[in-house]
Amino acid sequence: MSSYNNSRALKALTRASLQSILKSPSAVVFSIAFPLVFIIAFGFLGGSKGFSVKVAKAPGCDTSNALYAALHENPSIKWVDVQGEAATQKALKDASIVAVIDIQHQKMLKPAFKIELSGAESQLDKLGQLRAIINETAQSLNPELAQKLADNAGVTITASKMREFKTIDFILPGQLGFSLLEGSIFGTAFIFFNMRQTLVLKRFFATPVRREIIVLSEGIARMLFQIITAIVIIGVGYFAFDYHLINGWATVLQMVFLCTLGVMVFMGFGFSVSGIAKSESSIPPLANIITMPQFLLAGTFFPISDFPAWLQPLCRLMPLTYLNDALRKTAFDGASLWDVRIDILVLLVWGVLVYLLASKVFKWE
Repeated sequence: MSSYNNSRALKALTRASLQSILKSPSAVVFSIAFPLVFIIAFGFLGGSKGFSVKVAKAPGCDTSNALYAALHENPSIKWVDVQGEAATQKALKDASIVAVIDIQHQKMLKPAFKIELSGAESQLDKLGQLRAIINETAQSLNPELAQKLADNAGVTITASKMREFKTIDFILPGQLGFSLLEGSIFGTAFIFFNMRQTLVLKRFFATPVRREIIVLSEGIARMLFQIITAIVIIGVGYFAFDYHLINGWATVLQMVFLCTLGVMVFMGFGFSVSGIAKSESSIPPLANIITMPQFLLAGTFFPISDFPAWLQPLCRLMPLTYLNDALRKTAFDGASLWDVRIDILVLLVWGVLVYLLASKVFKWE
């Protein structure tokens, strides 16, 4: 008698599991429809990220004069510490800052310094508003100085042509990452808990199918569904809202790889929850303990730099933070997988830790 073909069993179980997931309204709603609602809402906002006057000082900026000190006290201006020319250009490109302010002491001019703002062409409206804030600050500080600024053509603006970092370029990777997180954890936890409670797993033990084949088939089906979800979300963003895919299909393939890695890690959380849960009703609270903090703090809606300094280290502990970061760098900056190796490494470390936990708490019966 020939040995049982577990490869054929893997294909059959994977196909059946994938069909089951695709027929589940809740899986489709929470994995695809829910994130698309946010993407569409923010996509129709269009343009750059909401107005906030974030600036950095240029190297060699004269920080000893009263105007510089007054600008630092102005609540309408938020100063960001950016080190180096490369970091400054990146911050301007991704709209982390609106402009670089350069105040230079000039003995031959009246007033004895000149002010130059450097920013992107796409930020000209914000640069104009920033110039108005500087002039108003000078007016409140010294009306005579403000008049001299006006007589000397005010504040000079130098605008560089850069790709515009739109709302969709920030929101889509965050929603994509959260969709993978939520779908992987909730889907994996519910399916294996229900299979254990309904004795489906126990019945499988009476067949020649090996235990690892059962787990592997469900994992592959869940991963295929989540990758389909990712492709749909990326496609909607690209065709409907001009989401940046800097290297076209090469970027899509890189994003799919990162999504696959993310799903593998996040499913480990789902296995752990299914093993810890004592009842089906306890799964949502346990899963939400993992998903909700990451939904709010892992850079899904807002840059981590916008959070208080004491909270940012916690944000940087979360695996979703690194998936979101890698997806954004890949899509907009054209980063290679090697360029985001730190993000990948952190995800792999999380994967090792969470599967060690899952191996301790996962139950077959």
